[in-house]
Amino acid sequence: MSLNYTYIIIAFTISLTFSLICTPLIVKLCNTYGIFDQPNARKVHKYSIPRLGGTLFMPSLGLGVVVTLLLMYQGIDNDFQIRFSNVMMIIGTIMIYIIGVFDDVRGMKATHKFIIQTIAALLFPLCNLMISNLHGLFGIHEIPLLVSYPLTVFIILLIVNAINLIDGIDGLASGLAFLILGSYAYLYYDLGAYLFSLISISLAGATLAFFFFNFYGKIGRLKTFMGDSGSLCLGYVIAYLAIKYQMSNGVGTFTYREESLLTSFSLLFIPCIDVVRVAIERKLRGKGMFEADKTHIHHRIMQIGLDMHQTLFVIITLFIAICLINYGLYVGGLQSTYIYGIDIAIYLVFMWVVNNLKSSIN
Repeated sequence: MSLNYTYIIIAFTISLTFSLICTPLIVKLCNTYGIFDQPNARKVHKYSIPRLGGTLFMPSLGLGVVVTLLLMYQGIDNDFQIRFSNVMMIIGTIMIYIIGVFDDVRGMKATHKFIIQTIAALLFPLCNLMISNLHGLFGIHEIPLLVSYPLTVFIILLIVNAINLIDGIDGLASGLAFLILGSYAYLYYDLGAYLFSLISISLAGATLAFFFFNFYGKIGRLKTFMGDSGSLCLGYVIAYLAIKYQMSNGVGTFTYREESLLTSFSLLFIPCIDVVRVAIERKLRGKGMFEADKTHIHHRIMQIGLDMHQTLFVIITLFIAICLINYGLYVGGLQSTYIYGIDIAIYLVFMWVVNNLKSSIN
């Protein structure tokens, strides 16, 4: 089945338009019922901000995909195959979405959220969606199921919480997510996996709409935060797209592509490595790994004197640089193991420079 760019544009436009129209209504709802993200010592914002902007991500995604598919069916004989794994993603996304909304409105213990996240993550390997090949990392290719299952669940939880925790300044989580989703929309389109391309571009449309209100909205008017309902939903869908993309040589998967794991690694490196670094640093300081503080990459950059907009620009630039460097190194013939190592070195050097600048200022 072929798919022209018109349908990609339609899906993106539907999702974007729906979110643009509905976000002011969500902000009004938050103002009416007092659903705000309150400032505290570990947060950057200093005012109460409506926090349900991300509740539109899932309905916008669904609307963009469903309407576009209905339009496509009118002139195309071949049908999309909705597989069991697609159904599992929908169920898992709904679970993640519900706990996010509940946490935004009423509050929920971190342990309870983590349990439900784990259950949603387990849906992936249960329907044979998993990381079963390391594509030459450390010379390893196929890995046994006893390693594949826990590794997959760990990676899903890492991605979900990485997107959630990097949502600390205006435009950062949504900006990174938009670039990641836009990349997957192109990558899946290039593979001929059009359903996944539509999923990616539809969620990208909703994310871009949110970015406008979050980044440019005036406090007290249309400014909003995505809340856990948005960040967890984004993380879960992105985790699904990342794991699906690297799968090969199985039912409903793609032909083997040596670079597929490296591609997903490159797109998700910045938010994921930051979560790992922060957790390790907290452990070394004798604190709980999940104890809230102001040590994430955006906090550290702002501590050297940059404002939120400048910090966003720096992190987005670092993200793009990592992706371009990895592409150049791979095309140049360097083994993926060395590329992963170079990425980690770049990040550590970057953080070392930031920390030294912070120390010199203080």
